[in-house]
Amino acid sequence: MEKPTSFGEVLEAADELPLDEQESLAEILHRRVVERRRKDLARDVLQARQEFEQGDCRPVSSDDLMSEILE
Repeated sequence: MEKPTSFGEVLEAADELPLDEQESLAEILHRRVVERRRKDLARDVLQARQEFEQGDCRPVSSDDLMSEILE
């Protein structure tokens, strides 16, 4: 089994790329991060809706929520 590449090794490899490839890499990584966050958010929203439909949570006002947090 191959050892995973460390963060430092990835950075060093990226430093060896020409500038235009570094820019492309940065753009690709940015898009992937955005897409992953979008998927995570969609999953969280779906889970919250399911919990609400099952009665596992209830709507509350912001004042009620703050009171619960500060208790």
